[in-house]
Amino acid sequence: MSYRGLSVALTIPCFNEEAAIAKVIRDFRQAIPGMAIYVFDNHSTDNTAAVARAEQVPVINVPLKGKGNVVRRMFADVESDIYVMVDGDATYDAPSLTRMLDKLIDEHLDMVVGCRKASEEVASAAYRSGHQWGNRMLTQSTVNIFGGGFTDMLSGYRVFSKRYVKSFPALSHGFEIETELTVHALELRMPYGEVMTPYYARPEGSTSKLSTYRDGFRILKTILRLYMTERPFSFYGIWGSLMAAVAILAFVPVLADYFRTGLVPRFPTLILSSALMVCSMLSFTCGLILDNVTTGRHETKRLAYLTIPFRLP
Repeated sequence: MSYRGLSVALTIPCFNEEAAIAKVIRDFRQAIPGMAIYVFDNHSTDNTAAVARAEQVPVINVPLKGKGNVVRRMFADVESDIYVMVDGDATYDAPSLTRMLDKLIDEHLDMVVGCRKASEEVASAAYRSGHQWGNRMLTQSTVNIFGGGFTDMLSGYRVFSKRYVKSFPALSHGFEIETELTVHALELRMPYGEVMTPYYARPEGSTSKLSTYRDGFRILKTILRLYMTERPFSFYGIWGSLMAAVAILAFVPVLADYFRTGLVPRFPTLILSSALMVCSMLSFTCGLILDNVTTGRHETKRLAYLTIPFRLP
């Protein structure tokens, strides 16, 4: 069945979500009756796959651990006009899907993010300690580096156009995949939007797989990696400027001694400042070369994006 004349596929990445997956399937099936639903099981050790099959939903096993590996498989295996991605933990609001789909279609967008908004009564149960602050910090860091106006970069509830999905390389392995999804839209200057959606606590018996510090560090590392690969001249320019500044500060006393006495008594300092200045020039040169490489990669991804037409209802 289609939605406003367009096929819609719901893809659900799961790892040990036996307690929640049935509710997710039923809620979204009720929200959009007849929508194609696929469960991608990340090699769960509980009965997630069996529960999903009992709901008459195809289950695809992904043995490589990590949400990024699951998303890569989802985007490769499923064919549809519109893709919906939602975590299998029953924390996202299924009725909000129609608003997200309508926004994507009516405004001709390539990605719509379901921004989480938990009521005060359930906020403490829905979010683990430090998660809200960490989300804001990481989102703002990404916005400061890459631009855009995202307010909830780490949301696992998203709607995509086909041309977004088929031009997305999916290089991440774990929970940092949401960062890559966001930066991909920003770097290709795709039209995107956000819809505020209710956010709920996990059902009883379901536990979060997210590690506050480990996964937060991995997300931060991904932001830095993407900064290096997507903004190489800025990244290497900062390092080059710092090394040049230190080199000049170290060289000034040596130069002052030379003008005063005609001698260079501090050869180690002179050698250090010269080496730092050479490294600074190399850093700027690497930034220029890699900036051209990045431009070529963006052009290739943009051409892949343009080969897929955006279907209108």
